[in-house]
Amino acid sequence: MNIVAGRQTNWFAYFPEDYRWSAAMVDVIGCAGMGGSDIGEVDRLGRRIRGRVGDDDAWFAEWSRLGDEVRAIAEKAEKEGNGYTAASFYLRACCYYQVGERFRTPKDDAALSIYRTSLDCFRRYTTLTDRPNIEPVEVPYEGGGLPGYFVHAENTDLKQAPCVVFFDGLDITKELQYVRGVADLVRRGISCLVMDGPGTGEAIRFRGLPLRHDYEVAGTACLEYLQTRPDVAPDRIGVMAISLGGYYAPRIASMEPRFKACLAWGAIWDYHATWKRRIEAKFKTSLSVPGHHISWIFGVDTLEQALEKLKDYRLDGVVQKMRCPFLITHGAEDEQVPLADAEALYKASGSSDKTLRVFTAEEGGAQHCQRDLPSIGAAVMFDWLKEKL
Repeated sequence: MNIVAGRQTNWFAYFPEDYRWSAAMVDVIGCAGMGGSDIGEVDRLGRRIRGRVGDDDAWFAEWSRLGDEVRAIAEKAEKEGNGYTAASFYLRACCYYQVGERFRTPKDDAALSIYRTSLDCFRRYTTLTDRPNIEPVEVPYEGGGLPGYFVHAENTDLKQAPCVVFFDGLDITKELQYVRGVADLVRRGISCLVMDGPGTGEAIRFRGLPLRHDYEVAGTACLEYLQTRPDVAPDRIGVMAISLGGYYAPRIASMEPRFKACLAWGAIWDYHATWKRRIEAKFKTSLSVPGHHISWIFGVDTLEQALEKLKDYRLDGVVQKMRCPFLITHGAEDEQVPLADAEALYKASGSSDKTLRVFTAEEGGAQHCQRDLPSIGAAVMFDWLKEKL
């Protein structure tokens, strides 16, 4: 396994010698504000694996162990009738399981078993928490369905609230997306449909739905599902996505004009070029996943086959069609996707109402998808969505 040190001068690097592990640790610590982690639990784990940096088997084993410990507390609290305590521990257990499983590809029985346990923990959380109101849903999709959670708007008297479809990225899941701030978004009177799209989460693990370049198919499926709901304003639906979702969301909004706003939480411009550089460098670059992850989500055997698939993952010629309001957030020191890609995406977009918000190291949020200070990114994005929808 390649161990790659990032620049890591302006953000907290738990494992300075390994960008990927450090990025994952910062991601999970950053979820603490939304209940997705506790820094004491994460630090205890970090101390146990500090001498095994880059050993993904150790990573998986220790996060699974922590998930088991936290889930046991949740189960005890639930049996004793302490539902709120149980809910908070179930939510953290879910996140710990998924953070551990993330680096284990291809997925074997052990990984899939842990993932199923994580889903059970999240669903127990939804039944025990007092807020927000989280409804597991199935979005009709190509003869089957895509799994998601409909999180109901709060603080509104509207019978039909605006709604945002929230897709994930290369390796995120709807459960991990939830702890990126969805509970704060719905406080603003906007419902949120949090989805596992093709190539991510349950969709790839248990339904065999690989990544596809024409993500507007999934986007349209979600929009048409929402338009059947009596609690959603059918003409005030937006779309957002994170990381590789900086390709999904702009593609969807450009090809599906019924979306009224688009938010790219981290820009993507030419994903084929991004991975070509990574492969040619033998993954000695700042990368958030093991290199073979890209082959797994495409359902192919080799990196060469994956690179061929990636030829369609370019937004030039697509985003010129966009007409809805468009916000791009990007970190000035993003080590995975250069700022130049965000600038190219902004310049090419056909929207007359577009904003590129670049976060600096001085204010925080300068890393990939504002992982070094997620609260500032979420505040800017969610307030923008409130204004536009």
